Amino acid sequence: MCEHIYLTEASFCRQRAGCVSCDTIVDVTHVPESVNKIVPVLYVMVGLPASGKTTRAKELEEERRTLRLTPEEWMIPLFDDNDANGKRNVLEGRFIWLALRALRRGLDVVLDFGVWAKDERTALRALAAEVGASCELVYLEIDEDEQRKRRDGRAANESESTFYITDEDLADYRRRFIPLDDSELSGLELDPPPTGFSSWSAWASEWWPTSIQ
Repeated sequence: MCEHIYLTEASFCRQRAGCVSCDTIVDVTHVPESVNKIVPVLYVMVGLPASGKTTRAKELEEERRTLRLTPEEWMIPLFDDNDANGKRNVLEGRFIWLALRALRRGLDVVLDFGVWAKDERTALRALAAEVGASCELVYLEIDEDEQRKRRDGRAANESESTFYITDEDLADYRRRFIPLDDSELSGLELDPPPTGFSSWSAWASEWWPTSIQ
């Protein structure tokens, strides 16, 4: 089925995923208001390193014509380090700021962060809702053996575009990762912000500096 975006007055409808050809001129005076509004989507990649998040994020980028934001593609050329003394959270904050601007303008966005904690995921869901967007958590699971195999493959074939992760770090990351629960999978409920924060925006601005302005 073809999804259409209707512009001002009469316009060409934009081809979306699943539409083979679409060049019909549409008069919006005859388009129902419910059809006239397309809700942008924030896709949030969730999972451990080497679970396939960036591969799937790139697929979504092509399939949905989204803006994709992957920290490693910036941390390596800018700092040659995975964290750089806390700069990763600053960079992710700028990505969130940019994502919210894009969502306000009707563009779909993929945040390829991993987001291991439920608070992080809930904050992003809340921020998307505040700008009139929906949010989809894209969760990719992986077992330990396959994770190490993919880690070794990346180290051998993509050493310039990825960081090497030791077995000790992989084990630590797995302990720290909080899998999605039923409320997140259903997408129907948002937990209240943590104690001491009046909103999820306030929490996000502290966890991801530069994310909220």
